[in-house]
Amino acid sequence: MSIRILRACSKALALGGVLAGMAAGTSAPPVSVLRIEIENYVPYHYEVFDPTKFASGTDLTTAPPAVPFGEFVMIGDIVAVNGKPVKGAFALRATNLNLTPTVGVQPPNQPPQGRQAIGDVQRGNLVTIIWDMLDSDSNPIGTITATGLTRGPRAPGAPIDVLQDTLTITGGTGAFFGIRGQAGIIDMGSPRQATVFEAPANRRILGGARRSYLLQIIPLTTPEVAMTSSGPAVVHATDSTLVSTARPAKAGEIVTIYGLGLGPTRGAVPFGTVFPQPASLVAAPVEVLVNGSPAEVLYAGGYPGSADGYQINVRLPASLPAGTVELKIRSAWIEGSAVLIPIG
Repeated sequence: MSIRILRACSKALALGGVLAGMAAGTSAPPVSVLRIEIENYVPYHYEVFDPTKFASGTDLTTAPPAVPFGEFVMIGDIVAVNGKPVKGAFALRATNLNLTPTVGVQPPNQPPQGRQAIGDVQRGNLVTIIWDMLDSDSNPIGTITATGLTRGPRAPGAPIDVLQDTLTITGGTGAFFGIRGQAGIIDMGSPRQATVFEAPANRRILGGARRSYLLQIIPLTTPEVAMTSSGPAVVHATDSTLVSTARPAKAGEIVTIYGLGLGPTRGAVPFGTVFPQPASLVAAPVEVLVNGSPAEVLYAGGYPGSADGYQINVRLPASLPAGTVELKIRSAWIEGSAVLIPIG
């Protein structure tokens, strides 16, 4: 091996060490993925301009093909998030753009043909979207808002399941307070195109389509197991002693987890204020994952006297073997860090 090659190898090894150090010293922000399923969605196009006729027709309507500057509103029902049943409203407001790089290209130097808009990208509409979510008992969870352009290629860094759209998640309320991220569509369905003359009260009767979005969200906070000087704040529910190697938890036992960052609670408790007595339930769906599988959550609420402390009572799976298990909290489909607890 020549001296030149040896020097090149040593430089490569040195650079590799620097990059490895950078990787060890930095980390990407926590990203959670939400798949939101929607049913019965219908686009209502503004083909009628007399407000006295809006939503006055009881029969099916049909809108003509979309043209630039046309506007529509879309309404649908949220039915699931990450496979878990939920309720809620999906609302989208759009302005048609019909951007395309091919308008006026053939033949050369000819004006645009058809009712499209020239652009360097292939895009459909300029949209604002709101997903307003409730749990299966109709308790509010929170909203997520996004804006951006539809159709065309997905955003860089989006999951490969995303078919199209480049949407910016601009924020949220409730359990999604302070989030940011990006989103795209993964299943657009085949919607019928209605007009605003059609009464949306009949939307479920007249029928709509299905669609699914994939959201990558970076939360303001993540749900975490609180830590004590002796380890994770997980105690035996029977006597509130800490789960430890000297006194491990048992398979099937009920334990209490003290956590942080689970978000707002139900009722009139402003975000960031001290939780009252008696405690209020967490607004978001809360799961506890033990070795990656959901355990039975019996209770999840704000800890009285704390502004960001929570108590979760959970029954550990009866099939856990003796040893050490991984435990983490998931709230509003956002996962926190894992901790280890002993099982005896």
